[in-house]
Amino acid sequence: MVEAAAYFFVSENLTNVARHARARSAQVHAWIEDHTLIVSVVHDGVGGADPRAGTGLAGLHARLEALDGELDISSPTGGPTQVRMTCPIH
Repeated sequence: MVEAAAYFFVSENLTNVARHARARSAQVHAWIEDHTLIVSVVHDGVGGADPRAGTGLAGLHARLEALDGELDISSPTGGPTQVRMTCPIH
C-alpha cells in the first residue's frame, strides 16, 4: 500500500508540474528514515499549489491519511514548490 501511495504521489505531482507549473526542472527524492518513507517532489515553477483548488492534491492527502501518512506543501507564489509525503512503513 505504501508503495502504491508513493507511485500515485509522484505521478500526480509530475503531472501537475507538466500541466500547471511552467517549471524548467523538477526533482524527485525518496528515502527511508526511522521506518518512514519520505518522498519529495521539488520544482522551480510558478508556485501557488493549493489542495483546495482541485482534486489531485486533495486526493493524495486522503490516500496518505488512510495510511497514517502526511502531505506537506510549500508553494509560495513565484515558487519554488516542494510537495512532500511521509508515510510509516509497517
